[in-house]
Amino acid sequence: MEAQYPAHWEADVVLADGGTAHVRPIRPADADRLRSFYSRLSDESIYFRFFGPRPRLSDKEVTRFTNVDYVNRVALIATLGTEMVAVIRYDRTGPGEAEVAFLVEDAHQGRGVASVLLEHLAATARERGIERFIADVLPANMRMTGLLRQAGYTAQSQFEDGVVRMTLDLTPTDTSAEVTAAREHRAESRSIARLLAPGSVAVVGASREPGGVGQTVLRNLLAADFTGPVYPVHREVRAVAGVRAYPSVTAIDGDVDLAVVAVPAESVIDVVKECAEKGVHGLIVVSSGFRETGAQGRARQDELARLARSYGLRVVGPNCLGIANTDPAVKLNATLAATVPGRGKVGFFSQSGALGTALLQRVAQRGMGISSFVSAGNRADVSGNDLLQYWEEDDSTEVILLYLESLGNPRKFTRLARRTARSKPIVVVKSGGTPAGHSAEELGLPDSAISSLFAQAGLIRVDDLIQLFDVGQLLAYQPLPAGPRVAVVTNSDALGLLAADACLAAGLEPRPPVNLGAAAGPAEYGTALAGELSSADVDAAVVIYMPPIPGKTDEVAAELLRASMDADKPVLTTFRGHLGMHPALRVRSTSTATSGATPSRGSIPSYAAPEEAVRALAHVVRYATWRAHPAVPPPELDDLDTDRARALVHTTLSSAPAAQATTPADPQDTSAHPSPGPADPSPAPAASTPDPSNPPTASAPTSASAQAPASTPASGPAAASDPATNGVSSVFAEPGPPVEIDATELLSCYGLTVWPSEVVRSPDEAVAAAERLGWPVVLKVAGPGASRRAGTVRLGLTGPEMVCHAYAGFADQLGEEVELAVQRMAPQPAVPTVVGVIEDPAFGPVVSFGLGEVTARLLLDQGFRLAPLTGEDAAALVRSVRAAPLLFGEYGYPPVAVDALEDLLVRVGRLANDLPELARLDLDQVLVGESSVIVLGARATLRTPAGPRLDGGPRRLS
Repeated sequence: MEAQYPAHWEADVVLADGGTAHVRPIRPADADRLRSFYSRLSDESIYFRFFGPRPRLSDKEVTRFTNVDYVNRVALIATLGTEMVAVIRYDRTGPGEAEVAFLVEDAHQGRGVASVLLEHLAATARERGIERFIADVLPANMRMTGLLRQAGYTAQSQFEDGVVRMTLDLTPTDTSAEVTAAREHRAESRSIARLLAPGSVAVVGASREPGGVGQTVLRNLLAADFTGPVYPVHREVRAVAGVRAYPSVTAIDGDVDLAVVAVPAESVIDVVKECAEKGVHGLIVVSSGFRETGAQGRARQDELARLARSYGLRVVGPNCLGIANTDPAVKLNATLAATVPGRGKVGFFSQSGALGTALLQRVAQRGMGISSFVSAGNRADVSGNDLLQYWEEDDSTEVILLYLESLGNPRKFTRLARRTARSKPIVVVKSGGTPAGHSAEELGLPDSAISSLFAQAGLIRVDDLIQLFDVGQLLAYQPLPAGPRVAVVTNSDALGLLAADACLAAGLEPRPPVNLGAAAGPAEYGTALAGELSSADVDAAVVIYMPPIPGKTDEVAAELLRASMDADKPVLTTFRGHLGMHPALRVRSTSTATSGATPSRGSIPSYAAPEEAVRALAHVVRYATWRAHPAVPPPELDDLDTDRARALVHTTLSSAPAAQATTPADPQDTSAHPSPGPADPSPAPAASTPDPSNPPTASAPTSASAQAPASTPASGPAAASDPATNGVSSVFAEPGPPVEIDATELLSCYGLTVWPSEVVRSPDEAVAAAERLGWPVVLKVAGPGASRRAGTVRLGLTGPEMVCHAYAGFADQLGEEVELAVQRMAPQPAVPTVVGVIEDPAFGPVVSFGLGEVTARLLLDQGFRLAPLTGEDAAALVRSVRAAPLLFGEYGYPPVAVDALEDLLVRVGRLANDLPELARLDLDQVLVGESSVIVLGARATLRTPAGPRLDGGPRRLS
């Protein structure tokens, strides 16, 4: 039977130099590609791979190398265009063990191809039940040994018979995860740097028509005084805007790093092929007519992204405004906006192309500066995640502003944001859409949950664009506050009281306003502000200057700057109602590179009203509080049995009905990468294993998946439950019905005990159960969601007569067939709470918490955090709900064991993170007593099949 092609192993990847490649399993149809690839290898690479000279591959070897079973013999290749540039393979040599080897074309060595291929092959190997890779390496092949040692896995080596034998344990470790994340970060950051700092730019579609899209971009490039050559491309004319034009990209004399594409949508693909042939690194597609136009446009956009990536190009757009970089060494304005703010420390990302021009104008009107700007439009390729990777390392960027309409990979976004926000604040305006255009409610999470998850990651989420810039200008020019204590200096009682009230409403702690009177001038303001800032009880100051008649504006501003200069506390103003960076409140840079109209650090932002200033300050105080707490990993829990938990999940899923599997991709389909393109030359290792013409004979495999014929489709939960497949089906399967699992046993694997109960079907059974469990008892309806219905619980039953009476009452109320449960009465007093987990399609496992009181449930008073949870996450989750004071001894309730509740949340988060098969977990209710917590009820379901999480596995582009 023909081996089944595992299409889910295909991936687009970013290489270390910022270029892209396509990774996929090898196919029999790749025979000619393999021969061509082999013919371009150096003698040294061949020697390192085969331990001797081998001028050519025999037909038998080519057939063997390209025909694999995707189980015991697997090979992955990296392609650029239609050319193979690298190959990695393993051959199973015994239970849980395989021999690995790879080859990288000399022209592409040093680009990180081998490391990304090793990540992907390790993932496929784990999926097939392989735990170790063995590689025999010549001592001179230092690059190969270094690559294996630096992968982050546990590696051992021994020298024998002139060969170094290396053993690589494929069990993921914290180190291997860190190595993967670091490589992804460097690669994606480099890919954006190549876009924002090109040496040359071509504008394809730059016509002579005034106001045309292409000519507009061209004129903006020229007006910005871009430091490199600009090449207009037009099929017919010889010059555009006074600059020599070329009939095609390939006809340009010099190198082209970046191409701005402004041709009709149906012509864009031809331009991509031209750019690939020319060796262009990136594309800015401002053309419309793609996903925003419907199904046909979406297909065109998918083809654009696929083709560009296959040739090694990153794409911004389509349907975007463009990109800008204010670095004096670059001076790039490759946008449709004539107005680009001056040099500053703010990186600005806008998903919307239509809003981009207006947003840039608003930034300029406020007098703010930017470091760089990217409008991603339809986000066929480059997204906000890529920009976070770049801005984290960019010394020119200190604050990040994001306008997002949706999140392509929310789990990755929050991971990157949480890391970046430790050093650079991120302010986000997020509209109601979520991944793929779905609403948060459709995905199971309310919009408030998105805000909670953003807060956990240290993001500052604001409600609108005005607040985006309000907060951004404060972060860009003033220091972070050390706390919430706010001084108010004013010349108006009314405005001072408004500011103080706004502080209280925002959770800040205002001092009594200092009212200087309507006639206050420079000296009074300077003295008052200096005095407030010198107080140890002040963390920030709001200054209101609204003179009833024209006053000494410049002199007052100078005094405010003087008083605030050395305080290292943020100062913000309502300065005559000005919005933005008032010219008199700006600090001018002494640096030649950054001098100009835009302000520097220490400048004081102004707001139209005191309430707006306070609102911006409150956002920044919350961020500063989050940042002041050091990042800590989830705590170590020594009483877990994750192996037993996984075994329980696998056993439960394997006994469930199978989901319906769909037909996989055709393994012979070669249309995925049409039309040849150039291999982007750039500096690799050649890996080795003994002569493949005499390969080792694989031992009889021991795992079920290894014994199964390669052509037998693995489907549904059976595939998901097989330990050898690590919970990932080898085919695409339609979602099946949820599968219920024994929640009591599952929780016990994580050190959590469910309060014993017994389901009963008669009064006599109820009495017998009560005798076993111990009096007093509770009789309740056992069905899911019963706790949300009134009259479903009878408390404090102390004897058989009371139990029988309660049972009869339920039978009369709900019918004889009602399912009831008996449970021993939990100690009182206690606060009822509810804990849950949902596996969100976009965010992954999310832990929720709320109080179990009816009012709290009705008001949806819930908090949310991404799993796994640190101790700080659990503490913040408990305190995030409005009813949290009831846990801390307020409103007549006794203080309860919050520390035990937080420990429970950490354990639930760990469970959710460890088990991607878990679809939902409900602990309803969790009673929090004075010294412990008691889980009264638990219900858990598994998803079928359990696919990989969006941010899991080896590096890949969305």
